[in-house]
Amino acid sequence: MAEDLRHACSVTAVAIWAVFACDFLLRLALARRRLRFLREHVVDLLVLALPLLRPLRALRVVTALGRLNRRAASSLRGRAIVYVVGGIGLLGFTAAVAVLDAERSQPSANIKNFGDAAWWAVTTITTVGYGDRFPTTGSGRIAGVGLMLGGIALLGVVTAALASWFVEHVARQERDEVDLREQVSALVEEVRALRAELGRATSELESHEPGHTARLSGTA
Repeated sequence: MAEDLRHACSVTAVAIWAVFACDFLLRLALARRRLRFLREHVVDLLVLALPLLRPLRALRVVTALGRLNRRAASSLRGRAIVYVVGGIGLLGFTAAVAVLDAERSQPSANIKNFGDAAWWAVTTITTVGYGDRFPTTGSGRIAGVGLMLGGIALLGVVTAALASWFVEHVARQERDEVDLREQVSALVEEVRALRAELGRATSELESHEPGHTARLSGTA
């Protein structure tokens, strides 16, 4: 049963690779500038040519993620967080598949199934590193180095995004406080001006009242 499942997975992987190869060749044939197309799609060519990089075909999901993200977030920070979260999951899955493909055929390897590979990917990308699962082959270690560098970079982006959010939140509160103080100061100045104007009006009224009273007495 296990042998049949493994054979079916191998056939499926070859079929998927053939589909991607046909897609790449078709786009190359339809391209007006083929050399430019090859320069802009070096990663696709390497993925098709090198077996180690074949799990990177999952990076095509980034395109669909970008389309879904147009409605998921409107701000630049929101888009960055969505991309980073998706990138972490995609990077971990790709590295787990790559290390499993490199390690499962080695008798001395301790990563024998996808569960072990996924656990290794999670502990590596989060820089925890329990050490109970680790690659022993050269290809597996290359995948591990890529996962370490990618994990550090992505987690750094998450940390920077959170720090930026806190800084912007504090700055917004400070701006609101400054605006409030300016509004209060403007209201105080306006009240002072109204008091001064009211005082002048009262003084003028008091200065006119005695003459008006005298005129009334002379008429009488």
